[in-house]
Amino acid sequence: MKRLILFFIGIAMMAVQAQEPAKGVFKEYEPGFYHKEILPDINAKPDAGPSAYFAADLSEGDFPTDTAEYAKFWHFPPLSQGATGTCWCFATISFLESEINRSSGQEIKLSEMYVVYWEYVERARAFVENSGDVYFAQGSEATSVTRIIKKYGIVPASEYPGIPEGKKYHDHSRMEKEMSEYLQSIRESNAWNTVMVVSTIRNILDKYMGRPPQEVFFEGEHYTPPGFLRKVLQIVPDDYFSFMSTMSQTYDQKGELVEPDNWWHCDDYYNVSIDDFMLVIDDALDSVFTVCICGDVSEPGYDRWAEVGIIPAFDIPSEYIDESSREMRLKNGTTTDDHCIHIVGVQDVDGERWYMIKDSGSGGFDGPNKGYRFLHEDYIRLKMMNIMVYKYAGKRVLDGIIK
Repeated sequence: MKRLILFFIGIAMMAVQAQEPAKGVFKEYEPGFYHKEILPDINAKPDAGPSAYFAADLSEGDFPTDTAEYAKFWHFPPLSQGATGTCWCFATISFLESEINRSSGQEIKLSEMYVVYWEYVERARAFVENSGDVYFAQGSEATSVTRIIKKYGIVPASEYPGIPEGKKYHDHSRMEKEMSEYLQSIRESNAWNTVMVVSTIRNILDKYMGRPPQEVFFEGEHYTPPGFLRKVLQIVPDDYFSFMSTMSQTYDQKGELVEPDNWWHCDDYYNVSIDDFMLVIDDALDSVFTVCICGDVSEPGYDRWAEVGIIPAFDIPSEYIDESSREMRLKNGTTTDDHCIHIVGVQDVDGERWYMIKDSGSGGFDGPNKGYRFLHEDYIRLKMMNIMVYKYAGKRVLDGIIK
């Protein structure tokens, strides 16, 4: 009996050693890509001195960060969003570029700033129509990209870079400040004139970004932006579906993603269980579709230098990650939709799934794999809020919903 007890104790100790749960530590902030590359380019002063922050100590971890080991899907190399809050556009445009290549084999770099320009125009229009009751900021959602290109089309990046000549990185801080101050004056004076407001906002955008083209020249042909979308790219915006997973709304029905960046209150998200949410992601990747995904990256286990996103055991053990633990974080505000990224690779390691993501955020360019991060399945299950996929990628789940 004593030997049997010792045997089980040994097994338990081996399991603990194999797990090697990360411990929490305080780290000094280390300047990276943002301070060394972006700030000098946009002539901005660095933030105040470094401050300590709480994080998981991942220095002893052995994580799958070799891109060569992932089953990868075609995508353009990572591109920085600069000093802007436009991850939603960079991630979704990257996703659509992969979709274009998947469906037609074409490699066409699209203009993120074309979408951003018209997003601001539509936001200003809504600001007037709703008497100022609109969240006006740089952030938005993936669904806004398909919404904008459905109305305005799209152009190649070469036709509309949307950045001052001589600059490498976008900076919208002064532009947003000028627009916000103008809209505040409209609110204070009750000058709710749509034509006037939209015209003024466009003048501000033109000053900082340039006016977007009404016609593009591509491979010997002239196209309007809607014509380019339809005839060359052959992208149908309505073919892209979005999913979320929250207990606060009925499963297997469409609903609104309730969070500030969904400023136009889009209620076209399929709300599914967390198991179905993960199933849509994995079905997509297993069927060679990529995934645009948005959620929270402000966590102790999301490390820009280790290049990984994990859920450390001191947060919550893996076996306790379920719909309730996910929902608690959604409701107490510790899970927020602060970043959009693009899943471009996948691999299974010891029975657990890891996702290779393309990240346009400045922190994504710290570490050796510039513009890439690697997320454990637990991180997505607990902290990611919504996804966009091509309609057939979600077929298995949608077949159980749409009758």
